[in-house]
Amino acid sequence: MKRHVQVAVLALAALAPLAAQTPQGWKQRVDRSASATDPDASGAIKFVTSGAGFHATNPQAAVYWNPANTASGVYTLKATFTQMARSGHTNYYGLVFGGSALEGPQQAYVYFVVAQDGTWLIKRRDGDATSNVSAKTPSPAVKMLDASQKATNSLEVRVGADKIDFVVNGTVVHTEPKSGATAKTDGIYGIRVNHLLEMQIDGFGISK
Repeated sequence: MKRHVQVAVLALAALAPLAAQTPQGWKQRVDRSASATDPDASGAIKFVTSGAGFHATNPQAAVYWNPANTASGVYTLKATFTQMARSGHTNYYGLVFGGSALEGPQQAYVYFVVAQDGTWLIKRRDGDATSNVSAKTPSPAVKMLDASQKATNSLEVRVGADKIDFVVNGTVVHTEPKSGATAKTDGIYGIRVNHLLEMQIDGFGISK
């Protein structure tokens, strides 16, 4: 699926109450749908601080990152995502790592994401092209929407010396060698939220 993209800087603006909550230094790259059967919603993306975390409202898909957030060597990237309402489609959300040139045509990163249908997915982006590292796979570790139409999933990417463990709610759902599409794990880390989703993100960060 081809998408049109644009990059925006999330800057503080004292005159607008919502923008005043925008995380300082963060940027976003919008990934607009070009599919008539899976269109974006109307309205603008909102990515703001919320408590100790972030809140994302995504009529369109986007990647969020702070250029100061980079990781190398052995590390664990983690965050807890709460989907606030049912999406009209199966849309994914999760972690971005090993990123570079995120604002330009040579953007590259790997992303580990889950969805409301109880599946997880690992993909790589290079420019406008994406490829599956591991195709979408159902797992009981992924929490689906409850009676209140919410779901909370804690994701981790554990980068080791020669392998990467992908973890959902404490369960390793997949392991990849540090080779091929996942050879590059050094770089920018961030968040991806697909379109038609509203998310609360807490505990985002890395540890060594």
